[in-house]
Amino acid sequence: MRTMVLNKLRQWMTGRYGMDKLNQALLIGYLILAAFSLPFYRRVVFCRVTLSIGYLLLFLVLARMFSKNTAKRYQENQKFLSKWNILLGRIRIGIKHMKERKQYHFYTCSSCGQKIRIPKGKGKICITCPKCKHEFIKNS
Repeated sequence: MRTMVLNKLRQWMTGRYGMDKLNQALLIGYLILAAFSLPFYRRVVFCRVTLSIGYLLLFLVLARMFSKNTAKRYQENQKFLSKWNILLGRIRIGIKHMKERKQYHFYTCSSCGQKIRIPKGKGKICITCPKCKHEFIKNS
């Protein structure tokens, strides 16, 4: 009986999009909104609104998962991943800078915006940007 139900479910899901990273992010967003809203549901109108937004996210997850327009869902996921990877890269750089802040100063070139890492404790030094060769003087 169980295998028959699983086979029917597999047949029904054939040709449908399924889960991807965008769906996972939407589902996590729903769970966060639901966890935030439920303890205060009867007291605060704002929490009802956030829970309604959460339900909308859950609906989007289900609609994308059961969609047969796989090309469109794939494009949506690729667009999300490109922005998500940029965000993750910035977070990783920020964490790296936080770990290195005791040993280095980080300056931004006023000409091109390049981030430059300078060791601490060297006094006043002339910094040359490796990207645009702009020179400026800073304390290290």
